[in-house]
Amino acid sequence: MPRPLAPTRPRAAVTVEEALRTRRSVRAFRQVPVSREEVERLLALASMSASNSNSQPWRVHILMGAAKHRLTSALLEAFENGRRLPEADLEYPYQPAPDAWPEPFRTRRHSFGEWLYGDLLGISRADKVLRGAYHARNYTFFGAPVGLVVTVSRHLLAGALIDAGLFLQALMLAARGAGLDTCPQASLLHFHPVLRDRLSIPDDQTIVCGLALGYADPEHVLCTQRTTREPVENFAVFHSEDKWSPLARDTAY
Repeated sequence: MPRPLAPTRPRAAVTVEEALRTRRSVRAFRQVPVSREEVERLLALASMSASNSNSQPWRVHILMGAAKHRLTSALLEAFENGRRLPEADLEYPYQPAPDAWPEPFRTRRHSFGEWLYGDLLGISRADKVLRGAYHARNYTFFGAPVGLVVTVSRHLLAGALIDAGLFLQALMLAARGAGLDTCPQASLLHFHPVLRDRLSIPDDQTIVCGLALGYADPEHVLCTQRTTREPVENFAVFHSEDKWSPLARDTAY
């Protein structure tokens, strides 16, 4: 089960370990601005990420102030008018259709949805109206003062998506080092025509995802708990030459 977070004010992470332990997807932000200079500093740090052959395929569109308001208004209008694209029409195969997730990922996805909507927000599965109203907050970057849209060169194939993931993780950890929080957002992919039109994104760029950036609201219910993680033994396989190691006991020598 998700565990409660201490109701403290947002603060900077002072080590990489602390940044990793305190990073979470924040869905409620304070109305405190973030300066352009600070955003540029974080992007410069994130640009130190590894990439295939130092190709650095990422491009970032930063939305602040009136520009962010114009984009979010267009996204909300598209959402409210039923222009959300299905998974099959996204720019790249981000995830399976809702009924095509295999185990154990189906159970994890279901548990997350019930925790978010049911446990935290108190919205039942049957209440489609309230669930839709909450989902619409995705298209305002959850009220964060800064919204980012990350793209990569389409010519570099799937490797560019891996590079984008490294860049995004570095950016999220750098944000924690500045006392800021983030939320990566695949939900924007369902409206990629709106993003292309409003941000003049060329066809040779693949839209990877969005990212909300700002100061978490520690008083909001959505910031009082965090999701859990699987223990190392559930996903790690150690290979060893030591014949006495547990993984080698059935090996003949």
